[in-house]
Amino acid sequence: MTDPNLPPAPSKAKLALASLVALVVAGIVLVTVVLPAEYDIDPLGTGEALGLVVLSGGGATPAIPVRADGLIDQSNGYRLDQRSFELEPEEFVEFKYRLEAGQTMVYSWTSSYWVRSEMHSEADGAPAGTAEFFEVVERALGRNGSYVAPFPGIHGWYWLNETDRPVTVTLNAAGFFEVAAEFREDVPPVSYDIMTTPEELGIGAPSEGEPGG
Repeated sequence: MTDPNLPPAPSKAKLALASLVALVVAGIVLVTVVLPAEYDIDPLGTGEALGLVVLSGGGATPAIPVRADGLIDQSNGYRLDQRSFELEPEEFVEFKYRLEAGQTMVYSWTSSYWVRSEMHSEADGAPAGTAEFFEVVERALGRNGSYVAPFPGIHGWYWLNETDRPVTVTLNAAGFFEVAAEFREDVPPVSYDIMTTPEELGIGAPSEGEPGG
């Protein structure tokens, strides 16, 4: 018997229609919300319009502006060099590194007493005895700085001891040089191959217990 207090059971046609509507709504939600937000799939573009692609980390990545200056790529790693020069009164020494145009070095030098200091370069193919000067200091106890070679050639310092006592000049440099030369009065130039790299001194190497250490 049918309870007269209960609503009549829906017909099969209404059940089928309700199920179809539910499926259509679920499909729309899937395509417009779930796929863009969870799987970065946005066939209709509604996910981007609604800001849902941010949730999935997808979407078009905006182009990052990159400057054309500042970095100068080098083919080889840099070298490290340390030198000490003993200068008697009125004695001088020149010490220069071979650098190509655009190659860089950083340096720090100190002197045990006042010296005349000149930082200059001799370009490839320039007439003998000519140089480009970047710094001239009458009395200096040291200098720290960086240098980018504007042209290929040899680049470095001239130190003159104008005092009445022996002086020691100590130079520390790091850069993309591989060869250096020392010049003194009445002595043939001495050439040096710069072989020391940061890895050989443990700079940047993994410490004990770290991967690769």
